Parts: sequence; C-alpha cells; structure tokens
Amino acid sequence: MHVSELHIYPFKSGRGIGLPVARIDAHGLSGDRRMMLTDPSGHFITQRELPALATLTALPQSTHLHLSLADGREMMVAPPHPERRMGVAIWKSIVDVAVAEDSVNERLSGWFGRPVKLVFFDGEAERTASSEWAGPDTPVTFTDGYQVLVTTTGSLAALNADMAENGEGNVGMERFRPNIVVDCDEPWPEDGWAAIEIGGIRFDLVKPCARCIMTTQDQQTGSRDGANPMPAMGRIRMSADRRVPGPLFGWNAVPRGEGKVSLGDPVRVVEQRPGRWAIKTR
Repeated sequence: MHVSELHIYPFKSGRGIGLPVARIDAHGLSGDRRMMLTDPSGHFITQRELPALATLTALPQSTHLHLSLADGREMMVAPPHPERRMGVAIWKSIVDVAVAEDSVNERLSGWFGRPVKLVFFDGEAERTASSEWAGPDTPVTFTDGYQVLVTTTGSLAALNADMAENGEGNVGMERFRPNIVVDCDEPWPEDGWAAIEIGGIRFDLVKPCARCIMTTQDQQTGSRDGANPMPAMGRIRMSADRRVPGPLFGWNAVPRGEGKVSLGDPVRVVEQRPGRWAIKTR
C-alpha cells in the first residue's frame, strides 16, 4: 500500500489543493483549515448551508491571501491584525480567532449574498479534539473535529460498484475531502486499522467519519444535481455502533509525531483494531 493523494483545504469548505509533499505536525497537515467563514454572530458556515463555497479557492502567499471564485472574481487579503478578534462557534467548540478587515468582510458578503465574516486560525487560537476519541490535548484547527482524514481507493471502488449496480453513477474521492488517500485493493480495510505508519509518523485511526449532505455536492460547482453516494452508503456503510451513527466513509486520524509525508510513500499497518467497526447488514 502507498499514499496516492495528499490534500489540504486551506479554507474550510473551500476547494482542496493537491500536494506532492505535506508537512505533518500536531495539528495535521500544515496549512489545513486555517480560514473559515462565519455568520455575523460567529457561527461557522460550510457547504452544507452555502454550497457556493465549493467554488472558492484560497491560496496563501508570502504576504497576502489570494481568494478567488470560479466566476473570475478575486481579491488579495492582508493578514489580520492580531487584536481584531472574536469568539466563533464550530460544533461544540468556541475558539478565539483573528477577524479580517471590515472591507474584506463586506466584499465577501457581496460574493455570497449574505452577511459573512472571514476568520483566521492564527498563532493565538487554540482548539483541541475530543479527548474521548483522540486522547488528551491533541490540537486541531477548523476541521470538523480531528486532525487528518484517511480514505482508501479500495473502499471508493466498493462504493462505486454498489452505486453502479443500482444505476446511480459514480463519484470521485474529492466528494469525501480526504487529507491522505491510501492506494489499496481491499475494500474497507481501514475498519480494522488501529494505527498506520507513513514516513516514519504514526497515525492513530481514532474514529470513523460519519458523512453528510456535502458528499452529494460537486466539489467544483457545489451542485447537488449529479451522482449521490448517500443511498449506497446507507445500504453498505451504515454504522451499527450508536457512538457514531449514520453512513461512514473514511477514518479520522491523529498524528503522533512530526515530519513529512509524500506521494508514493509506503503505508504500513502497525496496529490492528481488536474488532472491526460494526456495520449494519442489509
């Protein structure tokens, strides 16, 4: 097995960026989920309620942030002043973050047709993953909950095979917004992995990822009119464990070291789970 794809998503719910090499630290892949939109009250916004975020590309540069939409609109955003801060809500976390200038927020509000604010997970921001699953004091940025999302090509092939059997088309891996994609032939081997090693770094697979409406959205346009993997996941990937209800695809992982991961790196299973995650049978 080896790493076949590496992705970061600098802007939460924005377009992903494929990388040949990724730096790994305690937060996950360097540069992942460092910016986010909120409503005026500070509640986070994703593609779930704003599908047009799929058309937003964020490219951090040496002195500014370059934001662009698929329709050609673009802007350069200066780093936020560290004293412009607010508390924002992301799931159960309240995080103290830096806020963009009012002129930037006004322009973004025009882009998306609703009042929004651009916020940054800077050096003063702090957030940790659930200690119940990840252990104590594991830092995260604006991810949904954990540091790294791992998926496998064998599992995607199995999902697409079920979709094809039911005349539902097929989907690409981008629908699931992974950080690390492992190339393998076996479907769902990750259900039995407790830990893998890549580039000398151990990644503990701590919790399966329950999926939502974002998997139904084209990750270039935000449209929900194309192939929909949710029915197939409901047939073959419905969790039988009440701790994580719903359809599952991919596993949340916590890095236990720092270093680099590159495309083509071997992936070694260093610890198996005592029992595979329970999946409902048809």
